[in-house]
Amino acid sequence: MKLTILGGGGFRVPLVYGALLGDHADGRVSRVTLYDTDADRLTAVARVLGEQAEAVPDAPAVVATTELDEALRGADFVFSAIRVGGLAGRAADERVALDLGVLGQETVGAGGIAYGLRTVPVAVELARRIARLAPHAWTINFTNPAGLVTEAMSRHLGDRVIGICDSPVGLGRRIARVLGADPERAWIDYAGLNHLGWVRGLYVDGRDELPRLLADPALLGSFEEGRLFGAELLRSLGAIPNEYLHYYYFNREAVTAYQEAEQTRGAFLRDQQEGFYARMREPGTPPLATWDRTRAEREATYMAENRDVAGAGEREESDLESGGYEQVALALMRAIARNERTSLILNVRNRTALSALDAEAVVEVPCLVDANGAHPMAVSPLPYHAVGLVTAVKAVERAVLEAAESGSRAAAVQAFALHPLVDSVTVARRLVDGYTEVHPQLAYLDRP
Repeated sequence: MKLTILGGGGFRVPLVYGALLGDHADGRVSRVTLYDTDADRLTAVARVLGEQAEAVPDAPAVVATTELDEALRGADFVFSAIRVGGLAGRAADERVALDLGVLGQETVGAGGIAYGLRTVPVAVELARRIARLAPHAWTINFTNPAGLVTEAMSRHLGDRVIGICDSPVGLGRRIARVLGADPERAWIDYAGLNHLGWVRGLYVDGRDELPRLLADPALLGSFEEGRLFGAELLRSLGAIPNEYLHYYYFNREAVTAYQEAEQTRGAFLRDQQEGFYARMREPGTPPLATWDRTRAEREATYMAENRDVAGAGEREESDLESGGYEQVALALMRAIARNERTSLILNVRNRTALSALDAEAVVEVPCLVDANGAHPMAVSPLPYHAVGLVTAVKAVERAVLEAAESGSRAAAVQAFALHPLVDSVTVARRLVDGYTEVHPQLAYLDRP
């Protein structure tokens, strides 16, 4: 099989390739094509992959190209992991928002909207190109904001585009381990949107073990989300929220922490990755060891400001294990390519899974996956507090899609103004003005 990775010069590509190296079954990926607009980054990542493959005699062949059509032709699977505007764009998103007193995180609040407005037009063009050049390929979307971008692409690729995120899987695994259960045997009752969902139950042999966790303050304090949100809030919700909901439940504290931080997360990653790619240009730099050190620092500092707000302390060893987005992607590919039926939490068109949303809305829910794709499973209705957030954020996403399609500045203002974390239409207008000034990709938005 041929796998094409769009954004093939991205820092996390070695995670995907490493997962492929461990797959020795029939029908495995035999060729990986890396596509990126930055030839320098492609060269750096290809060096890391080359060292990864040295001890694996049947490692998938790697081809790097800056020609999109060449990369897409003949692809069986397409991973979309693009970053429009790069990490410099993310850093600018954060700063514009924080200067106006609102959150600038890359998928939540104003920053997520700005990122979506930059990314959706490019993702739509990619979807059209995939539909024309690789109509039978399955597209797996990693690009953030994952739910919004997947919905934009689904308008051209239908159910052949599936969004993935490792946050729900990582959360489920941490809960299972705290409860002494095998994560591979646990079924996670999870529902919502990408970066806006809740674990409402964790079933082992048909028994829901979550009430046992919620009733035990010591257990709740033994894993990252328990420390992040606090036992009192979790018991009142009767659920464990995705870590990104900390930005909603503790918004004032998060904004203050980010304003007072020495640098934003985007600026940290921008500087860190610029250093990594610069070192990779130096002769004699050990590719894999350099990449590993950089990745370890990245993971250890994840959501540091939020942990400070909650008094959660440093990340523990058990917290550092994510759901493994590369493992989720590989499991998804296996299920489709080999009809190895499995259940995964994915971003797909709703159909009838969540009653509060229409059929075309992309949601994040458990899915049954087989050779025909991902099929969302019916889940119990969300409680009203969750319905309020989910429907409000979906309305924001729809306004972003309208703005990207029509070029309407009014729709862009509406997207910001409707978001629960932007508290003023005046601020929304200033955000649009600020983002159009710093991002040339937003030149398509008209002005009054």
